[in-house]
Amino acid sequence: MSRRAVNRTVLAVVGLLLLVGGALVLLGGLDVYRHLGITPPHWWPLTSPDQPVLSTASRTRLTEHDWWWPVAIAVPVLVVLGGLWWLFSQLRRGGPAGVDLPSPAAPGQQHFALHVRSRAVEDAIETETIALPEVDRVTVRVTGAARRPQVHTVLRLTPGADTAALIDAFHTGPVEHARHSLGLAALPAELRLRVARPRKERNKAPRVH
Repeated sequence: MSRRAVNRTVLAVVGLLLLVGGALVLLGGLDVYRHLGITPPHWWPLTSPDQPVLSTASRTRLTEHDWWWPVAIAVPVLVVLGGLWWLFSQLRRGGPAGVDLPSPAAPGQQHFALHVRSRAVEDAIETETIALPEVDRVTVRVTGAARRPQVHTVLRLTPGADTAALIDAFHTGPVEHARHSLGLAALPAELRLRVARPRKERNKAPRVH
């Protein structure tokens, strides 16, 4: 599963939990159940404005067990550590945020640094690569340093694809065009090929990831 898919899944789950929890607190705090004539089950949390979120019995019934305090301490610690790990994983992209373009200044003129976002380079290579024959799906990632970028590409091919012709078309097409557009002397590219499983019907258009 890609990082984008993991991020969307985590954010969706956290958002859903917060939405449900906030809705329960709001319904009880505004006394909506009484106004609508609804009688929630006895175990339903926060059914009226005067009811605490956790009753005294709920807060104390588990404290007599020996395992309660280790669990009560370990669970928040794990949640905090998991949240920090997820946060730092977003900051650590695994590659440069952008690519530095060579821009030699003319004599007597000020030097201007040119910078292109890595995501823009990846999108450009993906868009051109997915248009190649027999390419079903493509994923491109820019790694290395900002002044010495490298391209890592994973291609999923249709069954029976001509891999030799495709490799040549990839290097002379998308990679060479990206190198020329960026003004780089060289743009190392690593290519991994996968073959899609045969399908009887392929109604969906190829997707770029």
